Amino acid sequence: MPKSPLPPFECCYTGSLLAGVDEVGRGPLIGAVVTAAVILDPDRPIAGLADSKKLTEKRRNALYDQILEHAKAWSIGRCESQEIDRLNIYQATMLAMERAVSGLTVVPEYVLVDGNRCPKWRWPSEPVVKGDSRVAAISAASIIAKVTRDREMEALEARFPGFGLAQHKGYPTPVHLEALRRLGATPEHRRSFRPIQEVIEQVGFYREDLAPKPEQLQYRADLFEDID
Repeated sequence: MPKSPLPPFECCYTGSLLAGVDEVGRGPLIGAVVTAAVILDPDRPIAGLADSKKLTEKRRNALYDQILEHAKAWSIGRCESQEIDRLNIYQATMLAMERAVSGLTVVPEYVLVDGNRCPKWRWPSEPVVKGDSRVAAISAASIIAKVTRDREMEALEARFPGFGLAQHKGYPTPVHLEALRRLGATPEHRRSFRPIQEVIEQVGFYREDLAPKPEQLQYRADLFEDID
């Protein structure tokens, strides 16, 4: 039975300094968890904002450029794989969100966070379940965070060819897991995640001499369906 859509979100704050916050990258085995905070400008509305996962890559990139140009303020926060290993992914995500809001050049009066909880921080705030599809500022944050991290995965694929990172974005897909068993774990993999622990124990670390050349790589498109 399909779930009923959530009702429109009604915020107790009605001013213009509202920040939306979202994260990307809690589930992948490699790279940073990336968060974004965005304060939209009511005088410069952006049409078509939505959950970044429901947009095409072309549309996400177009909206990304519009958000950077039209928002009152935006900021990226992150925790690298080494911090994730030290803190755990939940605490690292909360810290990355705090870094994103702290980095805003305009101080928000209220913050809405996608999900069911907020970090323990100094700003008045509340969580919004499915906020990336219910609150425009959170939608904008989800787009900034996803485009940023996707581009980082493409750069990592260039550094470590053979994992398919540009396609699956670091999630534990069959392509990624098979490549780990063949090539070993890179320095950017999250060593505290069980699949990576097992690879390090059984295979070791990345063997550049075993990696295929970029022109030798071919992946079936259907291997990457429904990946955020």
